[in-house]
Amino acid sequence: MTQQIRLGDTIAEVEFKNIRNIHLSVYPPNGRVRIAAPLRMNLDTIRVYAVSQLDWIRRQQKKLAAQERETPREYLNRESHYVWGKRYLLKVVEVEAAPSVELKHRKMVLRVRPDATEETKQAVLARWYRDQLREALPALLAQWEPLLGVKVNRVFVQKMKTRWGSCNPAGHAIRLNTDLAKKPPQCLEYVLVHELAHLVEHRHNDRFKAMMDGLLPGWRQLRDELNRMPLAHEDWLY
Repeated sequence: MTQQIRLGDTIAEVEFKNIRNIHLSVYPPNGRVRIAAPLRMNLDTIRVYAVSQLDWIRRQQKKLAAQERETPREYLNRESHYVWGKRYLLKVVEVEAAPSVELKHRKMVLRVRPDATEETKQAVLARWYRDQLREALPALLAQWEPLLGVKVNRVFVQKMKTRWGSCNPAGHAIRLNTDLAKKPPQCLEYVLVHELAHLVEHRHNDRFKAMMDGLLPGWRQLRDELNRMPLAHEDWLY
């Protein structure tokens, strides 16, 4: 069941679910506010909570409004694509063979069959980006897991609309955004270390920040650099 509450000039969607705690989220691209609330919580209680979080909501909406986004990709010749922070011009080559992607000098060569659609080209590149990220991870995990005294059970690499990474401390699993393969390598390292640190300290408290300071002294600069970079274009469906 979904209802709405008004918070000044903002409408928040409230969805009642079989959960124990209330959760507040602000979604791109336009700062849509969504609250997931326990089934028996009344709207007045939810409204009081939401009002107490208005400053945080406004800050998140401001960040989203300022975040640059890539233009939609059309997968045409000489279109710009990024790999590990470097710009490449796309070259589409039609061949009667399995699709592939290759970097040659400053070009990204995308080989597809003559009847390949835009969706097919997008899928080929998406798989290739996932592979780049997966190939980069073993060395980073081997470096950082011993330093934090943790062991990751599973790493998921997937398209994520609102986060660069996340972790599940209970399952010792982490998720990483495929688009990190488009950013400079140090951004991937920062996000990975950030999520590994959450296996030790779940919250963004002083202990977590002190841990990050010791592990990656420049992590705040890397965070700010990553958050200033363009996000991938998405067709946002609600």
